[in-house]
Amino acid sequence: MEEAAPLPAAHDLSPWGMFMAADIVVKSVMVGLALASVLTWTVLIAKAIDLGAAKRRVARALGAIGSARSLAEAAEHSRPAYGPVHGFVRATVAEHDLWFAGMDKGGLRDRIASRLERLVASSSRRMTKGTGILATIGSTAPFVGLFGTVWGIMNSFIGISEAQTTNLAVVAPGIAEALLATAMGLVAAIPAVVIYNAFARGIAGYKALLMDAAAELQRLASRDVDRAMVSLRKAAE
Repeated sequence: MEEAAPLPAAHDLSPWGMFMAADIVVKSVMVGLALASVLTWTVLIAKAIDLGAAKRRVARALGAIGSARSLAEAAEHSRPAYGPVHGFVRATVAEHDLWFAGMDKGGLRDRIASRLERLVASSSRRMTKGTGILATIGSTAPFVGLFGTVWGIMNSFIGISEAQTTNLAVVAPGIAEALLATAMGLVAAIPAVVIYNAFARGIAGYKALLMDAAAELQRLASRDVDRAMVSLRKAAE
């Protein structure tokens, strides 16, 4: 009787086993995607803490400004711990101090609005730092994973040609290793896109709070000017 052909050695098809058996190029792709995933979660933790603390500072500042009856009172209550809103108060006071009776009230309002608009934009830009990497990972990780898959499948076909067999038990491990790269690309990309969108909404809310603070300061400055104009009219009478 003829001896049965030996069965091919069993392959370890666990994720770690497939990684260890993969080609060096596919391994490099997987390592890069794993690092990108770690970076995504690191940005999530750091930026969530940063954004949450910034929103709380602005909320406290809004409470202090909202209870003030004049710009001078708002400046007295303002603290550096209020973050960018403290700078808003100082800029508004500085511009208001340059105004004197006889100058156009509308011009003062426009100048204060211009200053605060730039400060709001600057603070919003600072808060977006670090989120751009999430957009990059979300858009490129699937293609990087696909590159690893194409490379791995190409090597599998080369192995099929060399072994001159299409036995599924021979070619399946190589294809599975290649497809693991695509899976890792999706694992890196999907959370990055979701987290980026969540931060985009959170930063938009933070910017809205800053704009509320700027509007409140403009109202206080306008109120002070009206009081000054009334006092001058009464003095003239």
